[in-house]
Amino acid sequence: MRNQVAALREKRSMTQADLARLLDVSRQTVISIEKGRYAPSLPLAFRIAAVFGLTIEEIFTPDE
Repeated sequence: MRNQVAALREKRSMTQADLARLLDVSRQTVISIEKGRYAPSLPLAFRIAAVFGLTIEEIFTPDE
């Protein structure tokens, strides 16, 4: 699964630690999501979308 988390985070001048705190996850989880090594649970995907004011579909896209 591809995602726009890193770009969205950087656009808002947030660190990975800042985002992790907002999502109540570890910084390592944010790193794994950004690198595509970890697909977040649906509740976590909704929290990510809420932080950025977007829909899940605007942030995450399935691999072809």
